[in-house]
Amino acid sequence: MASESPAQQAEKPSPSQAGTESQATSGADVPGGVRHLYLIDGSGYIFRAYHKLPPTMTRPDGTPTFAVYGFINMLLKLLRDIGDREAIAVIFDASGHSFRNDIYPDYKANRPEMPEDLAPQIPLCREAVRAFNIPSIEEEGYEADDLIASYAKLAEQQGTKVTIVSSDKDLMQLIRPGIDMMDPMDGRLIGPEDVEKKFGVPPEKVVDVQALWGDSVDNIPGVPGIGQKIAAELIQQYGDVETLLAKTGEIKQKKRRENLETYAEQARISRQLVRLDDAMTLTHGLEDLRAREPDPQVLKGWLEEQAFTSLLARLDLEGEKSDQPAPEAAEAEYELVQTQARLDAWIAEAFDRGVVAFDAETTSLDALSAELVGVSLATAPGRACYVPLAHTGEGAGELDLSGKGAPSQVDFDAALKALKPLLEDPGTLKIGQNIKYDRVVLARYGLKITPIDDTMLLSYVLEGGQHGHGMDELAQHHLGYKTIAYKEVAGTGKAQVTFDKVPLDKALDYAAEDADITFRLHALLKPRLLPEKMVSVYETLERPLSQVLTDMERAGVKVDPAVLKEMSRDFGERMEQLEEQIYQLAGKRFTVGSTKQLGEILFDEMGLQGQRKGKSGAYSTDAEVLQTLANQGHDLPARVLDWRQIQKLKSTYTDALQDEINKDTGRVHTAFQQAVASTGRLSSSDPNLQNIPIRTEEGRKIRQAFVAEKGQTLLSVDYSQIELRLAAHMAEEKSLQQAFRDDADIHAMTASEVFGVPVEGMDPSVRRQAKAINFGIIYGISPFGLAQNLGIEQSAAKQYIDTYFQRYPAIKAFMDAKKAFAKEHGYVETLFGRRIYLPEIKSKQPGRRSFSERAAINAPIQGSAADIIKRAMIRLPRALDDAGLKARMLLQVHDELLFEVPEAELDATSKCVREVMEQAAEPVVELAVPLVAEAGTGSSWAEAH
Repeated sequence: MASESPAQQAEKPSPSQAGTESQATSGADVPGGVRHLYLIDGSGYIFRAYHKLPPTMTRPDGTPTFAVYGFINMLLKLLRDIGDREAIAVIFDASGHSFRNDIYPDYKANRPEMPEDLAPQIPLCREAVRAFNIPSIEEEGYEADDLIASYAKLAEQQGTKVTIVSSDKDLMQLIRPGIDMMDPMDGRLIGPEDVEKKFGVPPEKVVDVQALWGDSVDNIPGVPGIGQKIAAELIQQYGDVETLLAKTGEIKQKKRRENLETYAEQARISRQLVRLDDAMTLTHGLEDLRAREPDPQVLKGWLEEQAFTSLLARLDLEGEKSDQPAPEAAEAEYELVQTQARLDAWIAEAFDRGVVAFDAETTSLDALSAELVGVSLATAPGRACYVPLAHTGEGAGELDLSGKGAPSQVDFDAALKALKPLLEDPGTLKIGQNIKYDRVVLARYGLKITPIDDTMLLSYVLEGGQHGHGMDELAQHHLGYKTIAYKEVAGTGKAQVTFDKVPLDKALDYAAEDADITFRLHALLKPRLLPEKMVSVYETLERPLSQVLTDMERAGVKVDPAVLKEMSRDFGERMEQLEEQIYQLAGKRFTVGSTKQLGEILFDEMGLQGQRKGKSGAYSTDAEVLQTLANQGHDLPARVLDWRQIQKLKSTYTDALQDEINKDTGRVHTAFQQAVASTGRLSSSDPNLQNIPIRTEEGRKIRQAFVAEKGQTLLSVDYSQIELRLAAHMAEEKSLQQAFRDDADIHAMTASEVFGVPVEGMDPSVRRQAKAINFGIIYGISPFGLAQNLGIEQSAAKQYIDTYFQRYPAIKAFMDAKKAFAKEHGYVETLFGRRIYLPEIKSKQPGRRSFSERAAINAPIQGSAADIIKRAMIRLPRALDDAGLKARMLLQVHDELLFEVPEAELDATSKCVREVMEQAAEPVVELAVPLVAEAGTGSSWAEAH
């Protein structure tokens, strides 16, 4: 595809905006004049960007730039969406005094101070507009809305169509034939009918409604006691404010009539404040606002100064290739490959370039049962193909070349044979989005994909905690591009078909786009690893782990359905017994699973205290409420908690796991999620084996169903107190470090320090309390939380925490330092350099801010533990192979690894695994405490743990 300038790239309309574009260019055709003017509410853009993005991006000199980055992305998206605009300007508020302050000195008096990290970004946003060579306009003494109103009126007088890009309600008074508004977030046009729906009156009456209603944000007083609905009704009846005020005697409601009479002048002032001034003397004519191309060197220099590396990579500023996605398949050179000769040509091109984006289309999200339908390849931005291999449905139209109903496509076996050398060639990089899925699918066909890069993992490493890492979200976030949704090609609900039934023309656009966007994302994300110091995390942790997880998913773990069936029966009986106890305690029969009925019994009929109501108006009976009541000695909520726990075990595990057993292997194959938890921890799904409860006897029983194959034994190896050990190391708390080196009982030692009791002959309940304190501290627990855990008074819990910090002051200093670092930088780091972003660390909402502060304490510890076990997992396959051992790694659950081991190799395997796990931090980090891995064995997971 020919190279394009940044403006040309931005101008192309996306498919989702085609309707907007056709409406936008339907204004008057003015010979020699400007046909269409776009007026952008720059101040609105800035605040949208500021509140949308986490405060994590700064220039090398420390100046925050996250809002600037978001502002530019919004601007580029708009430019692409609106296409060939005639004229455009970004309108800003001028700082300082406005004429409205002369009318009403308290105008905007209630507005909070501008956030400290926003103030330096506002002039940078103005600079950004100028760098893109777009007119930037502001006027002292006036607000942006007045300038927009004046330019809109001037354009209207000259027969020029106007689109105001904003969602500000104050600008809606300007909408009329020839002047519309566009929501900057979704490109939706806002017309008179939308205004009437919002205000209850047409646009020309909005100022009258606002005059009565007022505006607390801008401190516009309005008339007390009159809200939006009443204001709309009054203006609908009387037409305008002056007519209403002249006829207040007709108002039947006494209080409303009195308020209108008392505050009549206040209503008139309010109308002056909300009415936009459209008669300003303008310094620019419409010709001055015509769209212009930016100077590439000016733009490049400015972006470099801000350290916007991804934008530099995205925009074509050298006259070479462009990484901006082509908005339409036709422009992107997508090819449907239906012959072996064309497939061979694409493979040869991929070999020649040394890099190819790859994506497999299948019949299912379950990689172990999914059938391969086709593959897509991309060799350059905008250059991609789709190779259908197993489409069976009719409806391919003119692309159906066989004449026999099924579309013409490359022979399945011949295609895989041709692709195998490419996919396994060590000199050709294969790029994928969640490529582990493709690896699992293709492994069933005897194909291995190596070497790889994964855009999902690149995003996860670079921006963990800031947003999701799915391709659709990444395309929108980084490229301003809306991808084709699966439902658009396969349908929804009962009408949805598997991909092999999708017509080839639709399949081409969808599949080739996947490869193309993946290629483009890679070009943006991979270059960021080095300047952002994430090379090590990606190259030594996440990328090599992908193949390890692929092998684990394929291996699966054997599950005995008979054990599950018996457990389900037992749990069912237990639930019935508990239900009878609950009925007796309640004095009546009811549906135990109904939160509404339970709440009425607990709080209306039994009169228990501590009730709260949810949004529906019903009493909350969540676990926290019931546990609080149970701690107070009430039996009914305690039995309901027992019932819920068993019901969840039955439905989530013993019943559901029976359906998850693969009929071909007799094993359960979980899918490990590598890019979900911001701390770096793995999770799993279909089924989720990470959350099997182990603190209760019933939960531990579930593991009895996970068994070894005949002649094999299960080996479980887990780290002992790894997070406490890492806390001691990272906080440099010498006494705790020495205790771990001496292999002391850390919980008994803490109990002795906090409660002042000797270790010898210690009451086990005292040690359990100390254990709760130890683990609670590293999770940033509050006195309230500790009191809940221990069932003690909050004052006592606070005393325990205070005493703990007195005994271990370095722990308190570590916690304070991590919170301070997070507030300054927006993230925390693990020992291995992983960044965990905390976008809510400066939230004005106390709950969110407190959560992020607790995360700032725990995330570096938990994340370091996750990195260490990942390092062990990556080393273990080679270590086992070098030792000639045939063990298979099956599962990872937090700090534990589960293996299936030949019985004769059990001792050697246990020794090998423990050694690797205990040395996993080295040589990158030399810990001040030893890591200890403890092993257990058995015929079932329950026995081994």
